[in-house]
Amino acid sequence: MSKKPAQITDMAVQTQSIKMRSALMAALKQHIEHLGLSQAKAADALGVTQPRISDLMRGKVSLFSLDTLVEMAAAVGLKVKIQVTRTAYRASDPQLTAGPR
Repeated sequence: MSKKPAQITDMAVQTQSIKMRSALMAALKQHIEHLGLSQAKAADALGVTQPRISDLMRGKVSLFSLDTLVEMAAAVGLKVKIQVTRTAYRASDPQLTAGPR
């Protein structure tokens, strides 16, 4: 059985993280715009600085962690759901099995 190079696996994980952070950032931006909040008022509501809101509104994904974005979403009344699904099975994929307890 061949193993996937760690670099490819790491890239796939990073891609998923970027997609999730981007989706949260877009939802936060849309919510802030929907409420008509200035960056200063949004910063007050979220307990962050105005430059931090500017980074959010400009989509600077690399500056935000998932934890931070989930906390920001909760602070403005947004509910975050995570859906986990299996990818297509490939014989080369490692299997997770439940062992004896």
